[in-house]
Amino acid sequence: MIRPQLLAAGLCAGLALANFARVGFAGCALLLCVAVAGLPRAAVGVACLALIGWCWGSARLDQLDRTALAAHVGEAARVLVVVTGPVRHGRFELRAPALATRYAHRRVREPVLLELAAGRAPPQGGILSALAVVKRPRGPSNGFDERTWLLRRGVHVVLRLDEWHVVGHRRGLGGVADALRRHLRASIARGLRGERAAVVEGVVLGDENGLSDELRGRFRAAGLYHLLAVSGQNVVLVAGSVLAVAFVLGVSRVLAHLGAVAAIAAYVLAVGAQPSVVRAGVAGTLCSFAWLTARATDRWHLLLVGAVGLLAWNPYTVFDAGFQLSFAAVTAIFVLVPRFQRVLEGYPLGIARPGIAVSAACGVATAPILWVQFHSLQLLAVPANVLAAPAVVPLLTLALAATAIGPLSPSAAEALAWLNGWCAAYLAAVARLVGGLPFAQIRSSHGLLALLAGALLLGAYAWPGWQRPSSRPST
Repeated sequence: MIRPQLLAAGLCAGLALANFARVGFAGCALLLCVAVAGLPRAAVGVACLALIGWCWGSARLDQLDRTALAAHVGEAARVLVVVTGPVRHGRFELRAPALATRYAHRRVREPVLLELAAGRAPPQGGILSALAVVKRPRGPSNGFDERTWLLRRGVHVVLRLDEWHVVGHRRGLGGVADALRRHLRASIARGLRGERAAVVEGVVLGDENGLSDELRGRFRAAGLYHLLAVSGQNVVLVAGSVLAVAFVLGVSRVLAHLGAVAAIAAYVLAVGAQPSVVRAGVAGTLCSFAWLTARATDRWHLLLVGAVGLLAWNPYTVFDAGFQLSFAAVTAIFVLVPRFQRVLEGYPLGIARPGIAVSAACGVATAPILWVQFHSLQLLAVPANVLAAPAVVPLLTLALAATAIGPLSPSAAEALAWLNGWCAAYLAAVARLVGGLPFAQIRSSHGLLALLAGALLLGAYAWPGWQRPSSRPST
């Protein structure tokens, strides 16, 4: 019997392979005939799914690479666009993802990036009629290639809006997502202002727009920036909260799991399809359905199914930093955390031991990705995450509780938000304390080489001591 993990891995490999070479249906069929000849049954199944993934990924990439607006670069026309995500506030301008549905008198359907003058921001989900100039995205600058980054999201042009007005709001599933996000934003930080509200919105919604550049930089230097990008921990807490409330109220487990699935779907819609959220959402949904159907679950299978969903929608996602960091961190939790916990057993760390093991494992796994993607390495990420850990779960719990109780008692929701403000203030204090140290991060190649040389020397010095206990004869 073929293990499902192998089938999912084969499909993932085929989807990712499309980024390096594309194949049509005829070529896929020919390769399939060649591949299955004389192979064992298990290998045939994996090869078939890999080739199907390769073919599908090639078709999706061809679709993402199509553009009708690139031919109009430098032109100005009246456009109709739908704002599909939150507006990002820059120093001199506003930027927002959008879907262009009309250019001049021509119907189109193409994702774009909107660029607006600083000031009034359009609402997420708003349908805008605007006068726009079509531009190419920016090329490589200061280590970041915006053009390539946008192309991997199917965005080929930037629309510079000179004047615009809202003519409606999107409906359907997108409209539901907009309404959920507005409700969360209005309830999680009710009554909070300034930095505390911004930290709560960053942790719960992944929206760090309200943070100052200084505090955002401190979060990044301390190795806490992942807290401002919605993670799988949020999804787990959402599902766990629903199941816990259902247990207290005596609701049947079937209804409780269905409620957990609905809550996961609502949260994913509200915060957007970020890789870590989609991965955790898929895993949580499959776990609930597995319980409802009395089937066993495998954590590697759940992880790979999440990767399949993301890569099937956009094979370019394999190059996304969020995708790489999320899956590297989860793999480290599966593989490295048990080993790190065994190493730490002899130290008087108490309840901090699991947190240190998780932070160290994730730090080791994600360090190469952080260096390649952002050319930075956070040296104090482990102590920073251990210090921040006591406030993260309470912050999420209080935010979700305020959202749930808000429609029934606004004053109680405001009281919970006030308590949550102290959790947010604590996280900001940890970020400033750790991220403000001069040796918190390395951003130069010379510094990295010096660190690696020091680590090798320390390892060479400590190696005989590690080996000596294992060489003692047993009695």
